Amino acid sequence: MKVILLADVKGQGKTGDIVNVSDGYARNYLLPRHLAAEATNKNIKDLEQKKKAEAQRVEKDKENAEKLVAEIKDKTVKLSVKSGENGKLFGSVTAQDIADAMQAQHKLTLDKKKLSLDEPIKAIGEYDVAYHPFPGVAGTVKVVIQSEE
Repeated sequence: MKVILLADVKGQGKTGDIVNVSDGYARNYLLPRHLAAEATNKNIKDLEQKKKAEAQRVEKDKENAEKLVAEIKDKTVKLSVKSGENGKLFGSVTAQDIADAMQAQHKLTLDKKKLSLDEPIKAIGEYDVAYHPFPGVAGTVKVVIQSEE
C-alpha cells in the first residue's frame, strides 16, 4: 500500500515522503496513529501544493534576509557604556544590546540569536559582528563601543 508519511517514521522515511509499506503495517500502525495518510490522488495533490507553498515561503524569507543584510551593511551601531581604566568595560556588550541599539538607532529589527559573538565584548573599540539571518545569507554589523562620560 502506498502512503504519505505525516511524520518521520524510523526505517520508512521523513515527513512528506511517499512510501510503499505492507497493508497490515499501514492499517494497524501508521494510519491509526496518524503517522501516514493513504496516497490517493487528492492527498498527493495536497502534498504537492504544500511543498510548493513551503518553497515559496522559503524563497520569500531568503529575499527578505538578503534585503536586511544589504541594509545593515553600511550601518554602524554606537553604544555608550561605562568603562574603567584602560578601556575595560564594567560588564559586557551582548547580542541583545546590539539588537536593541540597531532597533533604536536605525529602526531595523535583528534577531539576537542570529548575531554571532564569539565572546561578549568587554573593551572599548570597533567590532565587526557576523549576522546570519538565513542559511547561506550572511552579513556584518559594525559596532562602535565608546566610553560613557
